[in-house]
Amino acid sequence: MARIRLAGEVFSGYNKPKRDVQGGKKFAVAAKEGDKVKLVRFGDANMTIKKNDPERRKSFRARHKCDEKKSKLTAGYWSCKAWAVLPFLLLLAS
Repeated sequence: MARIRLAGEVFSGYNKPKRDVQGGKKFAVAAKEGDKVKLVRFGDANMTIKKNDPERRKSFRARHKCDEKKSKLTAGYWSCKAWAVLPFLLLLAS
């Protein structure tokens, strides 16, 4: 598997989130959309995600208008993806 180096960090691939080690955020991802590549950091490092509660998940996704987030180059897109029903942690493991 090819490693990607972006802004001094190493990623296992494009659009694969990992735990952030230096940016003060919870996650970092080398986001690629078309030929554009951008380092995106997202998530509050001091808070826990309580997405297992369906009411909290629904409220978060409505409050942040997750159905409208389409660009992989934004922190909002990745935050909404973390709160999706699909297991976000599977992305971190791969």
